Amino acid sequence: MSPFRITRTLPEDTTDAALRADVLAGLTGTPKTLPPKWFYDARGSELFDEITGLPEYYPTRAEREILLARAGDIAAATGARTLVELGSGSSEKTRHLLDELTHLRGYVPVDVSESALTRAGRALVAERPGLDVHALIADFTAALTLPDMPGPRLVAFLGGTVGNLLPAERTAFLASVRSVLAPGDALLLGTDLVKDEGVLVRAYDDAAGVTAAFNKNVLTVINRELGADFDPAAFDHVARWDPQREWIEMRLRSRGAQTVKIPALELAVDFAAGEELRTEVSAKFRRDGVAAELSAAGLRPAHWWTDTEDRFALSLSVAR
Repeated sequence: MSPFRITRTLPEDTTDAALRADVLAGLTGTPKTLPPKWFYDARGSELFDEITGLPEYYPTRAEREILLARAGDIAAATGARTLVELGSGSSEKTRHLLDELTHLRGYVPVDVSESALTRAGRALVAERPGLDVHALIADFTAALTLPDMPGPRLVAFLGGTVGNLLPAERTAFLASVRSVLAPGDALLLGTDLVKDEGVLVRAYDDAAGVTAAFNKNVLTVINRELGADFDPAAFDHVARWDPQREWIEMRLRSRGAQTVKIPALELAVDFAAGEELRTEVSAKFRRDGVAAELSAAGLRPAHWWTDTEDRFALSLSVAR
């Protein structure tokens, strides 16, 4: 059997249908919203990679610090023989875990991008000839069916991406993850922590304007895919801290009154001067809140690790 396999669980036209549905619902709602997953075409992915290296953007460095310091502890606590990574992308961070998971037999990267999965999977089997890589083209926010690979299994959801889900979406997501775990399997979850408002806002509104370009890229995606006539220069990037909900919101603010046409949807969207379109929520967490959400999903919190500045956390919980 080949050490690298790829299985598609999403129909070929899923992405186009989902984009159309999200744009129609989001731009006809009040207030207007778009899901952050539409930032990530090839250009958006390049911009995000650039963001992770910016001095203001601490989460990637903080999480890498924890992984380097604690990968051995994670391996010892789980004894995982299969690693499942949700939203795996390039699988770059996962290599820290792969180096320490000495009993590992299989790796299951899960992503919507077939090209990213193929590049990462082939590189990994070349580096690690004994590793069985079975990639899944799938949406991790939907119901998952994992391939039959040996347990115990460790599911990793890194990068703080769980914060992009609204509370009800997080509840459904954690329940979905628990449903594919056997007792004793584990979830490794990356969560960005509540901290000084200025630090948080600067992380999403950098001085070089890279995050602003990333935010506006969603308009470029809609122009290309749906024939829309958004002018990205007619919108300003906004990053705002909501202290009640304890999350950052990224928005695009219309500089003036304008109408945007989206021919593929036969839709014209009016924006008032100063009207804002929400493109991302990034929740920040506290330890007791994370533990409560995990427990409610049927997961027992077992370990909590932070970087030296307590900016970011990795939590390990075990399926009951």
